[in-house]
Amino acid sequence: MKHFDDTESLITVRDWLRFAVSRFNEAQLFFGHGSDNAFDEAAYLILHTLHLPLDRLEPFLDASLTHGESEEVQAIVERRVMERIPAAYLTNEAWLGEHRFYVDERVIVPRSFIAELLHEQLAPWIEDADEVTRVLDLCTGSGCLAILAALAFPNAGVDAVDLSGDALDVAAKNVTDYGLTDRVELVESDVFSALKGRSYDLIISNPPYVNAESVAALPPEYRAEPALALGSGEDGLDVTRQILAQAKTHLNPGGLLVVEIGHNRDVLEAAYPALPFTWLDTAGGDQFVFMLRREDL
Repeated sequence: MKHFDDTESLITVRDWLRFAVSRFNEAQLFFGHGSDNAFDEAAYLILHTLHLPLDRLEPFLDASLTHGESEEVQAIVERRVMERIPAAYLTNEAWLGEHRFYVDERVIVPRSFIAELLHEQLAPWIEDADEVTRVLDLCTGSGCLAILAALAFPNAGVDAVDLSGDALDVAAKNVTDYGLTDRVELVESDVFSALKGRSYDLIISNPPYVNAESVAALPPEYRAEPALALGSGEDGLDVTRQILAQAKTHLNPGGLLVVEIGHNRDVLEAAYPALPFTWLDTAGGDQFVFMLRREDL
């Protein structure tokens, strides 16, 4: 792209921010991995690259960059435009609220409404967080929800399960970074297959749930993520069906199953008309995360 050959006049953070926003809009990038617009993503990438606080853009807008800093900012902006990979893979970090996690191309970029529910310790559905002693996170990916569950329920041991050994390697780094290796166990398993005899007070899962039609239409940013973590059969519910079929065996009496299913609420309710799904309120609405008790299954 010709613009990247003509950047000598860009001196300040403000200059580079304007340039990045222009290039992102010109390239019609897709946002959905932490930012939802060109400005926020450009600000994040620039602040991260310059090792500046991510929540304080204003004081630095008119600061001049060294030649070396300008080269680093240009490089990351150019990669975002030319390679169309998520910003999180460029910075090797993703955020869920105030919590930072290491990520790379071996895992899906963390984004889950379950994170905000864990921040509230799943109240009022769980009355006493201290009484939760066993938690399972299915399809853990980077381990982010397993870690948040361990932080939310201080007396709980957490099993973090994924089919991908590569994903579990990333999860292991995050579990270590949070000092939780004594409480979070990583298990390579196809859903419940390696969990015989284990039962839990709470099972959470943000499984693959994109239907085949939507997978085929995904923008490049999403196609950069592991396909295993996105698609789940023709209607997006293949893994969810496995979870619903087997969860009761692994839930303690009164135990909760909490699953995120994207935009599949209508399809799911049509497929399971007898199940009394409770749809949990999140920042995105009450369409994305359901809850069932063991006795409902």
